[in-house]
Amino acid sequence: MKTKTLSGKSFYLNNSYMLFLLAVLTVHFSACTNSETTNNKQPNIVFLLADDMGYGELGAYGQEVIKTPFLDSLASQGMRFTNFYAGTSVCSPSRASLMTGLHTGHLSIRGNNGYYNGEWSRIPLKKDEKTLGEMLQNAGYQTAMIGKWHLGRPEDFSTWAKGRGFDYAVQEQWGETKDGIEIDERVHWVNNNEDSIFYDYRNYDCLDEFRTNFALDYLKQKDKKKPFFLYMSYRIPHAHEFFLRDNDLYSDKVDEWPKIERLHAARITMLDAQIRRLFKQLEASGELDNTLIIFTSDNGPHNEGHHRYRFFKSAGNLKGFKRDVYEGGIRVPMFAYWKGKISPASISDHPGAFYDVMPTLAELANTKVPNKTDGISFVPELLGKAQKRHDFLYWEIHEGKQVKGFRQATRFGNWKAVRYADKYHTELYDLTKDEAEQNDVSEQFPEIVEQANTILKRESVKNEYFPFSGGVFKNEP
Repeated sequence: MKTKTLSGKSFYLNNSYMLFLLAVLTVHFSACTNSETTNNKQPNIVFLLADDMGYGELGAYGQEVIKTPFLDSLASQGMRFTNFYAGTSVCSPSRASLMTGLHTGHLSIRGNNGYYNGEWSRIPLKKDEKTLGEMLQNAGYQTAMIGKWHLGRPEDFSTWAKGRGFDYAVQEQWGETKDGIEIDERVHWVNNNEDSIFYDYRNYDCLDEFRTNFALDYLKQKDKKKPFFLYMSYRIPHAHEFFLRDNDLYSDKVDEWPKIERLHAARITMLDAQIRRLFKQLEASGELDNTLIIFTSDNGPHNEGHHRYRFFKSAGNLKGFKRDVYEGGIRVPMFAYWKGKISPASISDHPGAFYDVMPTLAELANTKVPNKTDGISFVPELLGKAQKRHDFLYWEIHEGKQVKGFRQATRFGNWKAVRYADKYHTELYDLTKDEAEQNDVSEQFPEIVEQANTILKRESVKNEYFPFSGGVFKNEP
């Protein structure tokens, strides 16, 4: 074979030498490829979701009374987000946003209930709204969901977690079967088997101890050769609990705190202990080094069951609580831990939301988002690189059958607009000066209000289940 050097002189390579060079190059490129694959290995993902935990209920976020030593420590070893938002301010639509990468103006689920077949009832995710589980299954992950699903119909197994992308699913369920039989929500259905396991609350400190036991067993029995996605959907600190052992965690407060508040604090401390158990299992198995852990809450703090969210300043200094679209209802604690990848003690003010999780996990899993997403991957932020920002964030909620239950909000830059439909007025707040949303400046900035209204009108797409979707702007003053 005749070739030329850069100087133009000719030389000859015999076939044996060419084969030798090809072999060397093959080994070299193979080594590079293997090295690159190793460095870009799909991480395990553990997503920990608290139920109704407010922005101010962890020590890492300013809580001074309730003890959360493990979660505070974990947050200090990773990145703590200070401007992260739930999908909206109540359970079902918020979780739907998390699962699909869509904001609530584009979802099929906009409230805990809507008009389904003419009845005010649960709304399931549509089959074309692909979930995190389905996305990661297609990327080669083994997937598990343990706890509260809240995105299906009781009579339709295909809408339960097992039918929506999770290989292993342990979920509570309530409502009626096709035969009109009431489902006992204390039964935890393992892979849709109704006879699986009955939650005997007398044997556990709290429901989340029971659920964490499933997670520990799953981590021991899963395929060690494949990456995994574990979605832990906890109950704490939601108001509803069948039983809670009145332990000694806050016995020194018996005369100082009402019992409901003492138990509220105890349950959050119990959750801290359960997550520590999960972390220790990952550590013992040697899988922690390649595991991303994200902790957050589905919405702001509740004010139910005689508990008062102001007692522990559960929303911090923010206005509102669960079902509000003020900051207290939608801004939530969120931190991410990834050993060796995320810089310890880092703090991010990046404004993100639940619908960013799908594109984030898609990037980490080296796969594509299956839906047209409203989200933006925050992987660059986690790794200390330049992060793309949203033009705006959007939320809506349909709470009840009356117009007063339809609420919208948008954040663009430092502006936050809030609209409660029955008031026919768009409130405006400058979050740089008024994070607690105490001073409505809408009259001073009509042009900014108009920008906000453009977003609110455009982003709420009409939905057959929710009569006020599309926005309520009639009778404007």
